[in-house]
Amino acid sequence: MQKISKKTEDTEQIVKGFLFSLKPISKKATIIGLYGDLGTGKTTFVQYFAKNLGIEKKVNSPTFVIMRRYVLKNKNFENLFHLDAYRLKNERELLHLGWEEVISNPKHLVCVEWPEKIKKAIPKKHYQIHISHTKEGHRKFKIKKA
Repeated sequence: MQKISKKTEDTEQIVKGFLFSLKPISKKATIIGLYGDLGTGKTTFVQYFAKNLGIEKKVNSPTFVIMRRYVLKNKNFENLFHLDAYRLKNERELLHLGWEEVISNPKHLVCVEWPEKIKKAIPKKHYQIHISHTKEGHRKFKIKKA
């Protein structure tokens, strides 16, 4: 699926559509990899994602803390984890964060910014959201299951 966002309201509608179609794709956590250059809107996507899952707290990029957890009141999922892998050197650094426990639980949703930095740790079956700038200054979203 490919969508164009001309303004933040469009991004929220893209998120709502994605959430409507979101289904677990393995017997482990549902992973959503957010791919794109700096400033393309990865964190904004997660902010709308969290908001539409009922999270009322402000969701900021976890660049310096690496990962944040939000409790969900959802019949399918119990926790949303937001991970920013930008500052990680390799997958081994995830071990200190309890990564194996996080991704082994099918009641977890995990949004990963910069998943290419930890590609060996990302399950093969995951959602991929590629975000890029268009020539017109809008954002293009390509969403697919890997």
